[in-house]
Amino acid sequence: MAGIKTYIEESYNELVHKVTWPKWNELQESSVLVLVASIMIALVVFAMDFVFGVNNAEWSWEGILGILYRHVLVS
Repeated sequence: MAGIKTYIEESYNELVHKVTWPKWNELQESSVLVLVASIMIALVVFAMDFVFGVNNAEWSWEGILGILYRHVLVS
């Protein structure tokens, strides 16, 4: 039980005295960066779904490549 108490005391000491926490404006800048990166990744995934089609039985969109394959390559 003494090991757990020592662990908690050392963890508290490190978090309070040794960790450098970001300032409010740095935190906001990082949050905006994460938001922009998330939107960009979502747009890339959307574009890939649009081009290749979504494999969903309820949605009939087969993608641009599916249309090309069906109308150009098969005929």
